Amino acid sequence: MSKKNKSLINVVYSTNPNFEYQSSNNEEQETLELGLQALYVSIDRKQRAGKEVTLIEGFIGSSDDLKELGKALKSKCGVGGTVKDGEILIQGNFKDKIFDYLIKEGYSKTKKKGG
Repeated sequence: MSKKNKSLINVVYSTNPNFEYQSSNNEEQETLELGLQALYVSIDRKQRAGKEVTLIEGFIGSSDDLKELGKALKSKCGVGGTVKDGEILIQGNFKDKIFDYLIKEGYSKTKKKGG
């Protein structure tokens, strides 16, 4: 497929002369207020060679705001991490520390998930 047509979705060929192509809609979502965000904090070990990561999921908003929150959490815990697929991964077991930090920052609907 040519570079200019990569935004077209599920169209190979159409005989309809009035057919209009759908393009992917890459609009950013508006970030919800802190008190309305329902975040879930859990520990994950799957496919990580037994190493633990703290997983924060459920964020609704722009990717820039998610990256900013991820950066703040990494700096608070003093470890590395990443933001991908709408989730924040923090290296190590910092479930309680991150939960307390999010509550203190105003994410009042934050919940712990798992044991």
